[in-house]
Amino acid sequence: MQENFSLKHYNTFGVSAKAKYFAEINNVEELKEALKFSRSQNLKLLFLGGGSNVLFTQDFEGLVIKLNLKGISEENISENEVLVTAKAGENWHELVMYCLNKNFGGLENLSLIPGNVGTSPMQNIGAYGTEIKDVFVECKVLNLKTLEVETFNLEQCKFGYRDSIFKQEGKGKYVILEVSFKLSKKNHRIKTEYGAIRTELENLSIKNPTIQDVSKAVINIRQSKLPDPKQIGNAGSFFKNPTIPLSQFENLKQKFENIQGYPNGDFVKVPAGWLIEQCGWKGKQIGNVASHQLQSLVIINATGEATGKEIFDFSTEIINSVKEKFGIELEREVNII
Repeated sequence: MQENFSLKHYNTFGVSAKAKYFAEINNVEELKEALKFSRSQNLKLLFLGGGSNVLFTQDFEGLVIKLNLKGISEENISENEVLVTAKAGENWHELVMYCLNKNFGGLENLSLIPGNVGTSPMQNIGAYGTEIKDVFVECKVLNLKTLEVETFNLEQCKFGYRDSIFKQEGKGKYVILEVSFKLSKKNHRIKTEYGAIRTELENLSIKNPTIQDVSKAVINIRQSKLPDPKQIGNAGSFFKNPTIPLSQFENLKQKFENIQGYPNGDFVKVPAGWLIEQCGWKGKQIGNVASHQLQSLVIINATGEATGKEIFDFSTEIINSVKEKFGIELEREVNII
């Protein structure tokens, strides 16, 4: 247990903040001990995985627990299916690579997403036509009140777009210990219809892609659009793509002919990046903070000296300008502390 611990190297924005107390946890027993300590001191709790979806706007006057639970196991379900279980502290992209090396299909479209396995169900991470819920079986969690291990299945997790029970009624009540996925061993379902995957596969001269080819295409696309947090501070996509009623989208289309949208029943998902770009934010810098020059959905710590409050205020200006121009209120995807 460490006091007044710097969190600068534990968040991908690289902003300076301190935790009153900090502990790195390697197993469930250590976790329970840390939780008992927090209770005895009446401390607020914050669990950190890879620190890729958090923005510290102030010091944390409580206990920050860095989950370092490690391990990946496999269990054959059938001739074509395997259950892969990964502990919360495993790096997400390394898990994807582990599965691809064994020719397990289902996670390839989620290549190069930052963060750890334990945070993946919290916001039902997704990219290029795939979401966690498509392959999710169950997760084991620790109930923070009873200190008992519980299991949540697919239905109980109440997955939605970048949403789950862990961000709603279960927020602050559980910590995820491990996650299990049902993946294919052969007869893989190849998803290439979303985003620029087909174009990238054509650039690679691949006509009959494997799951490994899809992963490579996704990695190429992400690396061409998104800055590496190790080189410049960011948390990936800062905003959710808003979903609006079809009628509202039709009205906007009369005013903005080129507006992009992905229909889903009576609603349309509008790319937040497009909205932000139309408001002139792409590549724009104010002080230490900027919108990335290649992907306006990404806010960056441009100088490396930005405070969390500067980044938060910058995001508020983007939200206000998009609302003023389009009547759409963007929602932050990043967890604000």
